[in-house]
Amino acid sequence: MTGGDQRLDALAATVEQLRSDLALAQETTDARALIGIATGILVERGHGGPTEAAQHLESLAEAARLPLLELAADIVNAASGDAVTEVLPPTAAHSDTKGAPGAVLRLRAAEAGSLSSDAQSAAEALLDQALAPLGADALALWAAGQDGALVLAGHAGFPRGEAERWRYVPPGVGTLAQRALTERKPQWYGSPPAGALGIGGRRGGGGARALLPAESAGRILGVLEVCWPHPQPPLTAATTRQLDALANLCAHTLPGTDLGASSTAHHPDDAMNALGDLADGLLDPALVLRPLIDGQDAVSDFRIAHTNAHFTDLAGRPRSTVTGMSLLEAYPLTAREGGLYEHVLRVHATGEPFRSERMALGTLVADVPLSTVASVGMSRFGDSVLLTWRVESETARLAELLQHAQRLGRIGGFEENLVSRQVIWNSQLFSLFGLPPTSSPVPLERLHKHAHPDDSVAIGRFLRTLLHHRHSASTAFRLQRADGVVRHIRIVAEPVTGPVGQLVAVRGAYQDVSAQHWTEVALAATRDRLADSEQQSAERNRLALQLQQAIMPPSPPAVDTSGLRVAVRYRPAEEGHLVGGDWYDAVVLPSKSVMLAVGDVAGHGIKAATGMVVLRNALRGLAATGAGPAQLLGWLNSVAHHLTDQVTATAICGIYNPETRQLRWARAGHPPPVLVRGGEAAALPLPGGILLGAMPDAPYEEHLVTLEAEDRLLMYTDGLIERRDLSVQQSLDHLLSVAQKPVPELDKYLDRLLTHSRSDTDDDTCLIGVHLR
Repeated sequence: MTGGDQRLDALAATVEQLRSDLALAQETTDARALIGIATGILVERGHGGPTEAAQHLESLAEAARLPLLELAADIVNAASGDAVTEVLPPTAAHSDTKGAPGAVLRLRAAEAGSLSSDAQSAAEALLDQALAPLGADALALWAAGQDGALVLAGHAGFPRGEAERWRYVPPGVGTLAQRALTERKPQWYGSPPAGALGIGGRRGGGGARALLPAESAGRILGVLEVCWPHPQPPLTAATTRQLDALANLCAHTLPGTDLGASSTAHHPDDAMNALGDLADGLLDPALVLRPLIDGQDAVSDFRIAHTNAHFTDLAGRPRSTVTGMSLLEAYPLTAREGGLYEHVLRVHATGEPFRSERMALGTLVADVPLSTVASVGMSRFGDSVLLTWRVESETARLAELLQHAQRLGRIGGFEENLVSRQVIWNSQLFSLFGLPPTSSPVPLERLHKHAHPDDSVAIGRFLRTLLHHRHSASTAFRLQRADGVVRHIRIVAEPVTGPVGQLVAVRGAYQDVSAQHWTEVALAATRDRLADSEQQSAERNRLALQLQQAIMPPSPPAVDTSGLRVAVRYRPAEEGHLVGGDWYDAVVLPSKSVMLAVGDVAGHGIKAATGMVVLRNALRGLAATGAGPAQLLGWLNSVAHHLTDQVTATAICGIYNPETRQLRWARAGHPPPVLVRGGEAAALPLPGGILLGAMPDAPYEEHLVTLEAEDRLLMYTDGLIERRDLSVQQSLDHLLSVAQKPVPELDKYLDRLLTHSRSDTDDDTCLIGVHLR
């Protein structure tokens, strides 16, 4: 081994020895601090001065056969009853199975180190004593600044360059620590989300992170950020409680005032007086609120410590009465969810200023609520919150509404003093003319220079009526702006006369009517083109309606044969252009059977009407063959598919045999018939069958129902029940509820069904009613 190698080995050994000595010194310092706290507790309990109490502590440790450090931790645990004690189970050991310090010594040593040193030393002690045994390899202790800013108060485990780079985090960066500060609750990331910002990002950024607000007396003074080198499963409840306790310990090492705030007041009373002076200098009402801390070190309310001269109480109470009251006592309605008190708590906890343009302020007078709407702002100053508000006046609200109305209507107002030649425009008028707000307004006598030359005559006539005849006047002209844009403007103005009738001023408004002008031009240009189309459409609708009425009269004669009475109703659409293809048929066949049918051709107009004629006549002709309803629909499907121009339709076809009182029926995609028997209405079960014309060959099923005396059977098209806001089943349920109500005469019964129909599609309606006597 060369001499150089020996020197390097010696240097490495020296560095390692120094590092070991430094760690031992740190542990010794933390241990001395913990023993010092325990000695102080014994002094407080009457065991003499510091020397006697230290000797008594050593005697107790020797008698209990415990190490001095463990006994000190036990004494502190028993006396404190603090957050650290709460997270330790009653059986927590002082050392683990391998003899290493357990949770009791680790947490108490960490506490002693944090209480006896600055934030940087506290961070190092927390990592060595409490967090490293949990697997963490780095931590950052952030102090909360103004508006969500963060200042790195202490750190451990990060390279010096990384810590220097993150010394200050401005508001709005969105780091993980700022998220915890904003949401005011602990955050756990088993693996940080992609793109997350924060200290240690150059270490790989894939390790787990815990972020815990450091809170004291209801104020979040900072955030403790704990880092692990690798992703971790969720923390156990015990570990979470330990981290919460450590975060609360960190709060004692952080500054108690907002970082970055310049203040010369070092005493609480001085700070309070300075804040009161600030409130007195404001032109709006202001309150200074001081937190009231309960036994759990949490904010229970706020005391109104100061009211400025502009303060006016809603209930009429003097300032002297309100000052000194608690906020919830003076204004209990602020405790509502989302109310003022909730925002005061947040501002006090996080230091983030709050502002709202409209917020309700209220109180109770003799149990009667009084409230008003105001613009509210609040900020934290040290440990206090400054609350200001401005009640909306009727004048301010009307002015704001007028401003919005002028902006939406593209209206600009003006007033021209004819004596002083001063012209006043509002801001909207500069925008209409395409001029910057710093330019000079255009007087009326120079208006023609900004207008199209062809409009000069109209502008001259307007000015003569206004200035010489002294009457209100209006005109429209084309404004030629400097940017090359041409706008159509309408001006309305009225003269203002003096005491003896002399003309002293003119006031009025300009309105941009370009959109209306071009709309009128477009309508005029298309009106002639639409005239022929409208005439042709009206003629087609008239012909379709005549064809429909010729084939489907609204009230055809009833069918009465073999004890079966059949009545039908047809209600055309209210709109003439919605002439549809609904149809019905009730006819006695050569075999003395009765065919009942309803159908609905898709679409409206001539095509639907002619398709309806084809299908209705085809079905009537096919029924003369004596075939059953399923066969008839199969043939009718072939007609619709092959012999029409792509007509599709739904239909029901039934054949009633008077001798057996049986009705054989089939359907092609149509709503079910309704049977009313014994005061109960029910839809018949549906046989299979798709709509007509959908495919060349389609099978259709056939059902059989035997009618009894006094039964009523209803067949209808969807115009009777269809609604846009209800399902088909809901519409059918409504029909059943109406149909089961008894009406003796069949014709009145059908009229009642039409009257109580809730359909909103304005479609044709066909209705067949069958009554068996």
